[in-house]
Amino acid sequence: MAEKEPKAARRGRPRQAEVARLAGVSQTTVSLVLGGNKQGIVIQEATRERVLLAARTLGYVPDPAARRLAAARNNLLGVFSFTATFPTAVEHSYYRFLVGIEQEAAARGYDLVLFTGSSTGGAGAGAPGALDRVRLADGCLLLGRHVPAEQLRRLVDDGFPLVHLGRRDEPEGLAWAGADYAAASAEVVGHLAGLGHRRIVLVREDDDAPASSDRQRGFLAGLAAAGLPGRDGAVVRTARPAADITAAWVRARHAEGVTAFVAEETDTGDAWRALRAAVAAAGLAVPEAVSLALLGSPPADLSDQPVPTGFDIPRAELGAAAVRLLTGLLAGAEQRSGSLVACTFRPGTTAAPPP
Repeated sequence: MAEKEPKAARRGRPRQAEVARLAGVSQTTVSLVLGGNKQGIVIQEATRERVLLAARTLGYVPDPAARRLAAARNNLLGVFSFTATFPTAVEHSYYRFLVGIEQEAAARGYDLVLFTGSSTGGAGAGAPGALDRVRLADGCLLLGRHVPAEQLRRLVDDGFPLVHLGRRDEPEGLAWAGADYAAASAEVVGHLAGLGHRRIVLVREDDDAPASSDRQRGFLAGLAAAGLPGRDGAVVRTARPAADITAAWVRARHAEGVTAFVAEETDTGDAWRALRAAVAAAGLAVPEAVSLALLGSPPADLSDQPVPTGFDIPRAELGAAAVRLLTGLLAGAEQRSGSLVACTFRPGTTAAPPP
């Protein structure tokens, strides 16, 4: 009969059961001693010393996952993105958000878990139950303009701690941290009016996202403050910027007296791309013939182009503010609907006095 091979020594983290065997006590006693005996049960000092000596001998360290589960808290913050994927390029508009989130979470002793439901090959953010996975974390940050309303409503109704990066009106009870797009957009219009422009047009995508609505509201407020009431055609909404914003359209508006065009920033950058291309195709020099402004930052692939007049979104600060809001909710702070962070005006090189 062949001899049995000796059993290989178990590798990995020593367990409390092994500490108990070496100390000659029960596993319950080991758990009490190593857990600080918060229950106040009487344990002989000699027994306590034996347990601690056995733990040191075996190199036992507590399992952080087990300790967190025992406390009904994982010390994990989720991040769920509704864009196509999490960015890997530093130029991506969401990269700075993630930098701020990561730095603030680390400073507050939290780890991050990234949910990739929206990534290529993932289940998709809109798939039934896609958002339920965020319950693995203590609370979750949401990034993106378009969020599945029904799934979000269920999480909010259940009292799950959530913070949306960006202002949201719905659902009631959802906390958010957003940029003050309205004030920043009004400031850009005020700058153009101060240069002497009297006919200014905003090109925006046909989108009801709060970020788009806030920019339009600020644009119209800026016109009113400059004594330039928004007339018909001051705001152009298009679902197909590349098809609707053409050289012929730009020439027609220019012939009507429009000397400045403004576009909104979106995830795709389609409005800004279409406007730039149409102005170039119309043969109008920027800023000598017409001025351009962008309510936000240009897409990463256009970063080598002339810096557009507009404003910068404090993305890293917004990410950190969202983490502070979420950790406050986890600590039992009073629920707040939202928090606005100011944007920074960017002079750029695409605006000048009209000819």
